[in-house]
Amino acid sequence: MVEAGQQGLESLAAAVGKGRHPPVDKWNPPFCGDLDMRIAADGTWFYLGTPIGRPALVRLFASVIKREGGRYYLVTPVEKVGIRVEDAPFLAVEMEIDQRGPQQNLIFRTNVDDVVRCDAEHRLRFEPEAGTGGLRPYLHVRRDLWAKVTRPLFFDLVAIGEVRVAEGKRMFGVVSAGEFFAMAPEETIAGYA
Repeated sequence: MVEAGQQGLESLAAAVGKGRHPPVDKWNPPFCGDLDMRIAADGTWFYLGTPIGRPALVRLFASVIKREGGRYYLVTPVEKVGIRVEDAPFLAVEMEIDQRGPQQNLIFRTNVDDVVRCDAEHRLRFEPEAGTGGLRPYLHVRRDLWAKVTRPLFFDLVAIGEVRVAEGKRMFGVVSAGEFFAMAPEETIAGYA
């Protein structure tokens, strides 16, 4: 976790405002079959069972990923191919905090260099982790695509968390851009801190 300085925030805001992803949500090409491509739970992209070692190529593929009906596809204006995603297509790997406290903004960077300000449109969600009683945190990146928040960042979120009443219950969660993102009921969060 990094405390955001003015220059850092300006460059992050510029990146957020660029809208550098193709409009895959507007493309509806024919389905051309499944590709032997997989995004592992740790964020590694594989093609034909081999990790893709070129970050620029991974960023290119990540820019044209689309989710429809619970499946993931790589889409161009003329074709759509299915790929497998083990958990989420992206990982949130870095977080900056602007203005700690009630006015704070959480700004995340993903493993494919998307910069996302957590707000009403780019929400955090916390899902129960089967068998462990823990939580799996996710950040909405774009168009029904989510980033799993890495464990170290999850602990950073817990460290800045607070208790508020949400839907009539005392909930532990975090604030960003004026929104409260509930993690769990107050009494259950002690095990995460």
